Amino acid sequence: MAASSPDPTAPAGARARPRADRARQVAEVLRRQIASGAFPSGVLPDERSLIADHGVSRNTVREALGVLRDEGVVRRRQGVGTVIRRRTHEHTLEQLTGLAETLSAYGQVSNEVRVADVVRPPREVARRLCVPDGGQVVYIERLRRLGEDPLSLDLTYLTTDIGQPLLAADLTGRDLFGLIEESVGGPLGSASVTVHAVNADPGTSALLAIPPGQAVFTVERLTRLPDGRPVDLEFLRIRGDRLAFRAEPVRGAGPGSPPGGPGSPPGTPGSPPGGPCPVGDGG
Repeated sequence: MAASSPDPTAPAGARARPRADRARQVAEVLRRQIASGAFPSGVLPDERSLIADHGVSRNTVREALGVLRDEGVVRRRQGVGTVIRRRTHEHTLEQLTGLAETLSAYGQVSNEVRVADVVRPPREVARRLCVPDGGQVVYIERLRRLGEDPLSLDLTYLTTDIGQPLLAADLTGRDLFGLIEESVGGPLGSASVTVHAVNADPGTSALLAIPPGQAVFTVERLTRLPDGRPVDLEFLRIRGDRLAFRAEPVRGAGPGSPPGGPGSPPGTPGSPPGGPCPVGDGG
C-alpha cells in the first residue's frame, strides 16, 4: 500500500500526522475487537459509524479496512459490507492451560502426531529438564489444527517417567496437560513462558499453510510439577494470524524492587527461567 500524506479532511488535531499512521491505529482497535468477539454478526459497522467512533476521516477508515483486508482478516461483500473472514482467538497467559483447552470453544481441535518416541535430548533440553548426561526423554511432535486449518507445530520434550505413559495415550485428540495430570494423579504446578516472533522457515511455512517467511509466534514453555520439578519443555510455533496472547498483569512495588518481590515471576532470584533443578531429581 502506498504511503499516504496528511489528510485535509481529518479532524484539526490529527492533520499533522500521516493518514497511514491514523489508519494503523484504527486497524489495531478493530483487530482487537474482532479477536474479542465484538461483532457477533460477522459484519463490521458501516463507514459512517467507524468515522464517528474513531474520530477520523472516511479516507482513513477505508485505508484501515484495506490494512485488514490485506491481512486476510476481513473482506468486502457486495450488498452486505465488510465481513470478517477469520477471527484471531485469544489465549491467556495468566493460567496454565493448553491450547486445546482454550480453543475448543471455537471449533474442533485435533493433532497430527508426527513423532512420538524416546530419544536422547539436546544438551540444553537435558539441562532444562534436569536429565543427567546420557539420559533419555520422550519427544512428541504434533501438528495442531483448529477445524481444517493448521494452527501450530508443537515440539515437546518430557522426562521419561512422565512421558512414557503418554505414548500409549490419545495424542491426536487430547491436550498433553490433561494427559499428564491423569498420569500423575494431580494437577501440574507452574510454568515459565517466553514468547517472541520469528519468520517461519520453509518447512514450518509448508506445515502451517502460510507464505514462506511469514511471522509466527514462537512459545517456549517449561512446566513443573507442584514440587518444582521440571517435566515438560515445549517449543510451539503458532500462526500469528490465528492467535493472540492475553494477560492482565499487576504492577509490582515499582522501580528498584528486589527480584522475587510483588509482581515478579515465580523462581529463585538470579536463577535462569524455571529455577535450579530440585535436589535429587534427575529425570
